[in-house]
Amino acid sequence: MFADLSPLIAATAQWLTRSYPSGGSALDSALCEVQARQAVTVAAWLRYPTPMDAALVGVSGTGGSARLDQVVGVDGGAYGMEADCPDADAWRTWVDEVVVSWAACLLADPELADRAVAALADSSHAAGVPADFRRLTAPDDRGRRAAALLRHPDLVAPITEMHRAGLVQRLTPGQPLTA
Repeated sequence: MFADLSPLIAATAQWLTRSYPSGGSALDSALCEVQARQAVTVAAWLRYPTPMDAALVGVSGTGGSARLDQVVGVDGGAYGMEADCPDADAWRTWVDEVVVSWAACLLADPELADRAVAALADSSHAAGVPADFRRLTAPDDRGRRAAALLRHPDLVAPITEMHRAGLVQRLTPGQPLTA
């Protein structure tokens, strides 16, 4: 079991950056990845707010990326993995559909991102950890250009529409931060 959600966060951020790549230089790719990882971290911490929630998803799994792949029109093998490696797509089993959707919402809507980061102030995940989500909430011009596809509301709309209502509900004042 894990309580830090790192496999889920890594796989989900990888799915986002492969589905909505930067298309630029190595630095642009890195800036895009950092923004995706920060958005996914915030979304995962909101979705699985306690160590018990994180442990439970570690046991039960996330559901994988199959439905997301259908929504964006990609088949799992289209990510450029080696066909002769049977475990090449194993990371996709750790992709969490709700976390992808919530992260895409945060990337496409700066106001929602600010609200989400503020909601984590009392989170058990953020306790004792210096969390800086500046690349998510206030990217500079280069960062915005690097993640232009990932932050474009129209391009990510099929993903954001999947679970946006749940994120908005979670961020509504007075809602408990429980799964």
